[in-house]
This record gives sequence, structure tokens and C-alpha cells, in this order.
Amino acid sequence: MKNSIKVERAIKNITQEQLAQLVQVSRQTINAIELGKYNPSTTLALKMSQVFGKGVNEIFQLEDTDWKEEK
Repeated sequence: MKNSIKVERAIKNITQEQLAQLVQVSRQTINAIELGKYNPSTTLALKMSQVFGKGVNEIFQLEDTDWKEEK
């Protein structure tokens, strides 16, 4: 899953730490999400969408590999 969190943070001029505090997670969690190493829970994705004032689908986008069946 791709995301535009880094871009959205730049637009709002906030750090990973500030975003983490706003959505009540660690800075490391924000970093892992930005790097595509961790997919946020629905609740966390919704919190981020509220912080940025955008829909979840505007921040997170599925990739073709996300549609492949997991084994």
C-alpha cells in the first residue's frame, strides 16, 4: 500500500513526532507507515485523515500487489 503521509506532513508543516502525538502512536510507527513497512489500522488511518482533512483514499492507495492472494 502506498501513502502520501510525508507529503501531507510537509503541507501541514508538522514532524513525524507531532503527527504521532496527534494520532496517539509512536514516531517510529509513523516512520514505518511512511516507509511502507507497516499498514495502519482502520482507526489510525481515519485519525490521520482527520488530521490532514482528507479522505482515507486520498492518503492511502492500494497497489496491484495488495490484490494478490495471501498464503
